[in-house]
Amino acid sequence: MSNIEQTLSIIKPDAVERNLDIEIKSIFQNQGFKIVKEKKLKLEKSEAEQFYKVHETKPFYNDLCEYLSSGTIVVMILEKENAIKSNRNLMGATDPHKAEEGTIRKLYGKSIDKNSVHGSDSPENAKIEIDFFFKN
Repeated sequence: MSNIEQTLSIIKPDAVERNLDIEIKSIFQNQGFKIVKEKKLKLEKSEAEQFYKVHETKPFYNDLCEYLSSGTIVVMILEKENAIKSNRNLMGATDPHKAEEGTIRKLYGKSIDKNSVHGSDSPENAKIEIDFFFKN
């Protein structure tokens, strides 16, 4: 039985401002992901705070929200078998300097904060994050 999943992916402001969004999307597609929906937008800081609410007790929360709302982002629903785990593997470690060769963060990330991409970390969060951006 196949396990087709959807996950949320965000191409973050540092990557969009360097015009890497098309390149990153093609990496996803070359790895068998289907981009079900996508849109380009700029979040208000209050929206970023709502999106990252799960991290609000962490010391990096404010910086994370400032950063996500600092420029244009591309949000996508990616779909494939085991999409969540596959996407996490493809993105690489949060710290680009520790990420494996060939991962998106190793290729394009600048720092732990400016690591170019976000991906859902669980089926529960994937649903919450997809609904956050694509609920009609």
